[in-house]
Amino acid sequence: MSPDLSGAEFRKSSYSNSGNACVEVATNLPGLVAVRDSKDPSGPALTFTPATWNDFLTGIRAGDL
Repeated sequence: MSPDLSGAEFRKSSYSNSGNACVEVATNLPGLVAVRDSKDPSGPALTFTPATWNDFLTGIRAGDL
């Protein structure tokens, strides 16, 4: 069963350019982080726990990924 993302407030990265070729993230849902392709906002979204998302961001910032 897919999580209910109807209340998700997606935002684009401040690093994205003026186009739609970027990722959007919603962090306002309790216990869930949702990620989607900005070119297809009605398409599927990946979901992660906040801890997993934080580990991913930490790995990117450290240059591990």
